[in-house]
Amino acid sequence: MTNVFNSGILLALDIGSSGVRAALFDESGVAIRGAEVQRTYADSNRDLATFEAEVLLEQVIQAIDELFCTPASASVRIELIALSCFWHSLVGVDGAGAATTPVFSWADLRAADATFELRAEFDEAVTHARTGCRFHPSYWPAKLQRLRKEEPQTVSRTRRWLSFADYVLLQLFGVHTTSSSMASGSGLFNLATGDWDEELVRSVGISPGQLPEISEQLSTPSADTQLYASRWPQLRNARVCPATGDGAANSIGAGCYSTKKIALMIGTSGAMRVSFAGDAPIRLPPELWCYRANHERVVIGGALSDGGGLIRHLKETFSDGSVNERQLEQLAPDAHGLTMLPFWAGERSTGWNPRARGAIFGLSANTKPVEIVRAAMEAIAYRFALIFSTLQSFAPDAELVVSGNALRQSPLWIQILADVLGQRLALPKATEASTQGAALLALEAAGKIQNIEKFCVPIEAVFEPNMTHQAIYQEALERQQKLYEKLYSDFGVR
Repeated sequence: MTNVFNSGILLALDIGSSGVRAALFDESGVAIRGAEVQRTYADSNRDLATFEAEVLLEQVIQAIDELFCTPASASVRIELIALSCFWHSLVGVDGAGAATTPVFSWADLRAADATFELRAEFDEAVTHARTGCRFHPSYWPAKLQRLRKEEPQTVSRTRRWLSFADYVLLQLFGVHTTSSSMASGSGLFNLATGDWDEELVRSVGISPGQLPEISEQLSTPSADTQLYASRWPQLRNARVCPATGDGAANSIGAGCYSTKKIALMIGTSGAMRVSFAGDAPIRLPPELWCYRANHERVVIGGALSDGGGLIRHLKETFSDGSVNERQLEQLAPDAHGLTMLPFWAGERSTGWNPRARGAIFGLSANTKPVEIVRAAMEAIAYRFALIFSTLQSFAPDAELVVSGNALRQSPLWIQILADVLGQRLALPKATEASTQGAALLALEAAGKIQNIEKFCVPIEAVFEPNMTHQAIYQEALERQQKLYEKLYSDFGVR
């Protein structure tokens, strides 16, 4: 961080599923000391499936208010505004821009039936290669199909369909476009053409005109947007950069911008990704997705709906304080005798089963709460191992870099991941990778920095794998897969 203000100051916003962060960066991409705030949503125990658009927008507004109340931010003039936001969100708006629906997140699983309808209608291997997305309730096609059948009145009064990032930029700054990054996480984006996929768009009962134009151009906030103009005079001359999906921003902020590094992140959910400049692959393994960081960079990976959110839920369930990090560390690998499928919030990678749910097999009267939590940490690591085995084909011999608050708070979990994967894991010093990544991509788009790959992210710690533990975990992973196949082999979702 730096205390010196350069001539160009950038405001970076990161809107996640559990909170909002706001921070200032100088024109070289260095965070300004003392100019950062974080707001955690009050209802943090929610299921994360839906948000009220106006309530979530107010959280963003308050985060900006709080940032500009810090001594380091009070008198600055902002030149650029960068936004990172959770991928896959969907919200409808009317002709005046008011929300007609809640914000549907990746965790909204009500469109399971619509998912199977789409799989029956289309050759999923073809659409997967075209859009980078499987048919799944987390994406727009299934969500829109469900809404058309179950809430036709809502659909009829909706003029446009947006991501929540688009909604924020529309409400605060009068920006009417979306970015290729946000569009690519919808399931309706054609990776080859860089535009909406008209066949899929029309199949779910909407027209291309109901979707925002995709643009990578920087925007000037509308003078008609009174909130931004009167409330934040620091933003009066700022330009708005295209929004970035949170996963892409996180990877870039953690220093993973080529096939030399794979990013492994666990926050509320989890993901493993490789990002690089170039075109999307012609075909994708069924386990993985492909999105865009911007019009020049793709992101390939897999995502887990359960991560730190599941561990937090389990610890809160055992609210007598019987589970802590020290007790978890004292358990030997797979010593609990449990086999767990960590699908409390549903499954995405690797099987993409819209009806998969969590399971714990092997419970007895002697099972302790600490054993259940430890089993969950290991079970999530096994799902990452399955993603890693497929993702390696795009980034052979890559270094693995970990990030996310859930991992930063648990060195034990990082070690479990290193042991399960049999790989050395590096933990960077950057504590807020998503805001950092959004800032770097915005500065590159504005021509302030020539290439983000020259930005160095220092490493704080390295975790070496214990290969004796890896052999134990490999047997446990195979046991988990056998349970998965017994429960879900009849769904035929591959």
